[in-house]
Amino acid sequence: MHLHALAAPSSLHVEHGAAPRRAARHAELLRLGRYLLETRYHFTAVTPDTHERVLARSTESSGSARDVLGWNRPFQPAAIPQRLFELMLSAEACEQRPDGAWRATLRCSSIDELLFFHSAFPTRERDAVFFGPDSYRFVRALLHTVERAERVVDLGCGTGAGGIVLARSREIRGHLLLTDINPRALELAAVNAELNGVEAHVQHSDVLSQVEGDVDLVIANPPYLEDGEGRLYRDGGADLGCALSVRIALEVGQRLAAHGGRLVMYSGAPVVEGEDQLLRSLMPVLRETHARFAYAELDPDIFGSELARPAYSGVERIAAVLLDAQFDSRS
Repeated sequence: MHLHALAAPSSLHVEHGAAPRRAARHAELLRLGRYLLETRYHFTAVTPDTHERVLARSTESSGSARDVLGWNRPFQPAAIPQRLFELMLSAEACEQRPDGAWRATLRCSSIDELLFFHSAFPTRERDAVFFGPDSYRFVRALLHTVERAERVVDLGCGTGAGGIVLARSREIRGHLLLTDINPRALELAAVNAELNGVEAHVQHSDVLSQVEGDVDLVIANPPYLEDGEGRLYRDGGADLGCALSVRIALEVGQRLAAHGGRLVMYSGAPVVEGEDQLLRSLMPVLRETHARFAYAELDPDIFGSELARPAYSGVERIAAVLLDAQFDSRS
């Protein structure tokens, strides 16, 4: 895909202010990100299974920025560019391990020429901010589906990749709102938006409950797995992880039906004995909200390793799917 450059630098609006330390870290992460842009850093994020296999070959870093901030290998400060280490220290983006080696506390991955900060590997913390192949599929699905939009909400934005790429490559004539229930995600989304030259508002919200005013387009890439550890980026709740996606479709549909609008949602669908369980759960909601919709399977088999978990003992595959629902005004 090709992403056009904006005509002028954009400003970033962070609602409700920010504590001095958080504002300082925001500025330092921007400096680190701009250094990476200047040095043509590029890294493609892979699945956790692939990442683990690559690290199993060798945990020793060559000293490249990709090894440190992409593969998240331990490193010695003398082995990497001095400027990179200084910027990572200032941004609180690295820490020394008990064995004396250092390790980045976050990662940076690419979508074409854009860069996105996200959590370090492995993402075990409950508030980890994930970026991986789902991020790429979500972005490409948006670019194949959305041509232009007015007021856009990236719901459960995580790194902000969906809304940021959409804003860089499509005409958004209103403004972009990045929302999440995870404060850590909002902090990184704010940095990522400014780093990539996108004007965005960042706001805590559970679905659309704290979003005021009219909304024309909601985009969403919600968590869609049953996760016993309750990690925010993975746990889609009950019904094999379908519950949150169904809730989003219902609440967004009820909100948008007031004046009309659109939901484009990328999610995962567990398939049991040939039946898509997410679509089965979505159908009553889509009928209730009088939606006109298209539903497509984008990838028939993702996160196959999940099938080894007891919760998925009856699931034959998990598919990546896209719901494009239009809600017409009933007022």
